[in-house]
Amino acid sequence: MSRISQQFETLKAKGRKALVVYIVNGDPSPAATLPTMHKMVEAGADIIELGVPFSDPMAEGPVIQKGHERALASGTSLRGTLDLVAEFRKTNNTTPVILMGYANPVVRMGYQQFAERALEVGVDGLLTVDLPPEELGDLKTQLAERDIDNIFLLAPTTAPERARLLASNASGFLYYVSLKGVTGAGHLDVDAVKAKLDQFGELTSLPMCVGFGIKDAETATNVARLADGVVIGSVLVDAMGKHVGQPPEQIAAAVGAIISDIRRGLDTL
Repeated sequence: MSRISQQFETLKAKGRKALVVYIVNGDPSPAATLPTMHKMVEAGADIIELGVPFSDPMAEGPVIQKGHERALASGTSLRGTLDLVAEFRKTNNTTPVILMGYANPVVRMGYQQFAERALEVGVDGLLTVDLPPEELGDLKTQLAERDIDNIFLLAPTTAPERARLLASNASGFLYYVSLKGVTGAGHLDVDAVKAKLDQFGELTSLPMCVGFGIKDAETATNVARLADGVVIGSVLVDAMGKHVGQPPEQIAAAVGAIISDIRRGLDTL
């Protein structure tokens, strides 16, 4: 059983909701990411999504796009991100880590080489935004052989048959994008989220987490009543962008404060 599946089982047994958090590796500086990862866990994060910087992050809104730009400017790469996970695992061998990004860096590295290195450093899952199930090819096999979960996105526009296909190729959990558009955009309609989760929940037994548009403890708590967990990203990347040039510990503290507030909200459920 992967760390991700184990984490969801543990949380379910405790009656808690999963708090999944996203930052971009190397943003706003390479030195900031590792202490921020540890601070997020300390503040109550259950799963970390670590963004792999890419030059054309098509699914991201302006806030996360700028995070990718800052990280790329400092020379952050897929290989460097894998190395960072290895550093994180020296003192944390329990918190699941998912790499979230785009297909090009993984394709260039090679599916087998990527999967071998991911297993070696302790990566638990991969979410490749622009790689549909029809184009998984050997990647699905390489990940499955190493018990690395393959995470997929569902959207408000995803038809039931398409959702069934995505779910059949996914493991760990499914990530429901609550808004049409890019990360950080729009106003979240909780009733619409409920309707879609009810629909998709009939197609899979995988846990379902909701992201996009969750900016604070109130919205996180409202959504968590409907789902197995929530994903927080843009608000954290925005906070890191506001602390460019600050010491890593100060950046980590700013992110940790946001997560602590959201965690307190989730724990009222």
